[in-house]
Amino acid sequence: MKKSGLFMLLVVLLSLGLIATGCSTTTSSKENVIQIATQSPLSGDLAAMGDSIKMGAQLAINDEKETFKKLGFDIELFPQDDQGDAKQGVANTELLVSNPNVLAVVGHLNSGVMAPSGPKYEQGGLPVVSPANTAVDLTEQGWKTYHRICARDDVQGPAGAEYASKSLNVKTVFIAHDKTKYGQGLAEAFKKAAEKLGMQVVSFEGIDQKEKEFNPLATSIAAKKPDAVYFGAMYNQSGLLIKKLGEKKYNGFILSGDGSDHKDLLQIAGKNNLKKTFITSVAGDATRTEKGKAFAKKYKDTFKLEPSTFSSYGYDACLVVLNALEKSIKDNGGKKPTREQLNKAISETKDFEGVFTKVTFDEKGDNKTSDVFIYSFAEGTYPAKYIKTISAANFK
Repeated sequence: MKKSGLFMLLVVLLSLGLIATGCSTTTSSKENVIQIATQSPLSGDLAAMGDSIKMGAQLAINDEKETFKKLGFDIELFPQDDQGDAKQGVANTELLVSNPNVLAVVGHLNSGVMAPSGPKYEQGGLPVVSPANTAVDLTEQGWKTYHRICARDDVQGPAGAEYASKSLNVKTVFIAHDKTKYGQGLAEAFKKAAEKLGMQVVSFEGIDQKEKEFNPLATSIAAKKPDAVYFGAMYNQSGLLIKKLGEKKYNGFILSGDGSDHKDLLQIAGKNNLKKTFITSVAGDATRTEKGKAFAKKYKDTFKLEPSTFSSYGYDACLVVLNALEKSIKDNGGKKPTREQLNKAISETKDFEGVFTKVTFDEKGDNKTSDVFIYSFAEGTYPAKYIKTISAANFK
């Protein structure tokens, strides 16, 4: 027989499973592997923030690996790059749902990516714990698999408006947003609360989320001379607007939300332009506590990077999953739980304390004990200077 004919015969035999190979994975090893996925931007403009969520989750898994080894399981992180893009997020979700080793997801960063992915998770029974989604309607869909540890925009927006009115004495405000589910939703929540508090909204405008040229918007703001500007957007865009407002010599306050809570804002905007910039964040600065300082040191030692705010929330969101996973394994007689069993344990999370957050989920999947934090960038440092904590309970 010619060599080519022998090769073809081998291919056929292999395809039929008639020749054993030494590289196949046994069923038992698969049964002992549990993967926790992350979904966040790992490339593109928002990669820095998305990476912080992934690394926070990785650190949580590192810390708990031995616990699960004693229970007979190997825990692995399975990070996915959703690119901050809805279509990519949905494509990733379909792959995760079809992978039986994946029992839960930590993510997403962007509400606009979570929204179309949610029905896919629900259909596949795959539980999700988000460290960062703030869009109100995500927990109004009736999804049983969706949970978040942070506050919603109907808390964050009013908290920012209250601080602007009562602490900064803002009377007139120009509101802009990036036309995304997150940015526009946050801006609308701020606007509603601002008007209720007696502030005059001199303009409410949207700008495309991929826009890089902020001169027209900055010119319009400077011409109207409002006491404050509120911009619902991510740090890569708010930084550009703040820089342009500095060039226009705008002297009012600049306010934004948790999307601007990142160290790269300083470089993009320029430290000198941030002296009257305040943000609300649904994630607190972990380094304000001894527990948080220990986390920050471990994070830096592991990744050779300073943690950002969502590093600790990625860590805590993953810990919520792992805590529920440990419980569901034990409740299942030491066997790997189903997604349904794990989701039930996650949903029943009560009085769980992470490195910074306290978590008790309500029937919708919202955290009953979430807070909003006010920060100032006046000192040109990151983390920004903590000003005060506003409880979500104040707006319910």
